[in-house]
Amino acid sequence: MADGPSFCQRVVQVVFEYDTPRIVHIKNKKVGLINRLIQLGIIGYIIGWVFVYKKGYQDFGDIVSSVSTKLKGVAYPNRTDIGDLNRVWDIAGLVVPPQQRDGFFIMTNMIITPDQHQTTCAEAPWIGGNVSCTDTDTSNCPAGHVELTGNGMFTGKCANFSSEVQTCEIQGWCPVEQQDNPPSPAVLEDAKEFTILLKNTISFPLFNFTKRNILDDYDPGYLKNCRFNNSDPVDKYCPIIRLDTMVKEANQNFTALAEQGGIMGIFIVWDCNLDLHYNHCLPHYSFRRIDRTDSHFSVGYNFRYARYYRENGTDYRTLIKAYGIRFDVVVSGKAGKFNIIPLTMNIGSGLALLGVATILCDIVVLYLLKKRLFYQEKKYMMVDDDDDLRGYGLLDSTTK
Repeated sequence: MADGPSFCQRVVQVVFEYDTPRIVHIKNKKVGLINRLIQLGIIGYIIGWVFVYKKGYQDFGDIVSSVSTKLKGVAYPNRTDIGDLNRVWDIAGLVVPPQQRDGFFIMTNMIITPDQHQTTCAEAPWIGGNVSCTDTDTSNCPAGHVELTGNGMFTGKCANFSSEVQTCEIQGWCPVEQQDNPPSPAVLEDAKEFTILLKNTISFPLFNFTKRNILDDYDPGYLKNCRFNNSDPVDKYCPIIRLDTMVKEANQNFTALAEQGGIMGIFIVWDCNLDLHYNHCLPHYSFRRIDRTDSHFSVGYNFRYARYYRENGTDYRTLIKAYGIRFDVVVSGKAGKFNIIPLTMNIGSGLALLGVATILCDIVVLYLLKKRLFYQEKKYMMVDDDDDLRGYGLLDSTTK
């Protein structure tokens, strides 16, 4: 018996051989219709989604941005129930701190404790721990103890917080805050009339493109008097926005928000097609409340700060618990410009995707049709003549 080819010979045969597919033209209306529908769907996806919607012919660059803000406004509560708070307030006292990175805070409500100095006084009864006591029972007031949520160090004595309430005496900045909740309605509800000038400069370094939201073609008179209006085709690009407008755009109520405070987001989106004129690259403004409103405790936004001064050799301070709205400015966007490389890559991937139609039709022909065994034989088995094919009268075949 003759020896078969050696292992090396078989390897050489495998490496240096080439298989060409057998192309079979099948006259079947259902299969032909499926093939054309799949091809049309793929072509529609390539043209509609890849090139029209996703702009697959463009190269895209990320945004680099800087933001600064400038507020203007004056408020006067004109109320008799808030004591010393009933005065004229301007931006210098309400914007804390004067400058922030990508945002600002505007105070709308407050609790002010003036003329505090280092001495002893009664602790506030609402600090969280049990600080109630009597002249004969100071067990809740161990000397030297400090409540983390309190205002000072216990002296071990009991003191009168009011004519009806006694609490532990502390050493610290006295007197402590005399109320737990802020005034209602908010002291500075009129802050809704304040305006903010947003100055946003953006660039797309990939395309050496720079622009700002204060457009170069603005008339100085228009810029001074315009106010943002999202429903107006011109004023929706005005960079001067009333605080009340931002809150309403976020579907919030300024009166309720001003009392306890909150966090608002100002979103500036730049989506630019740089194949168009420079003036078509414009910002889109939107607003949304960021903090949760359904919490059962610690609702809103507030913090404390103090202003210190010295008088007759004694250090004093005015303690301010500020409630208000913090506005965070978030800038995002991208720019696209024609580039031959993504165009050719997407065309190539689209042409390759058309092969899916052949694969799906092969599945139908080889596994679902009644004469699938016949088609399997003619596709996968090598034959020297096609007499058997023509004998079925079902197809016209060509072998390459």
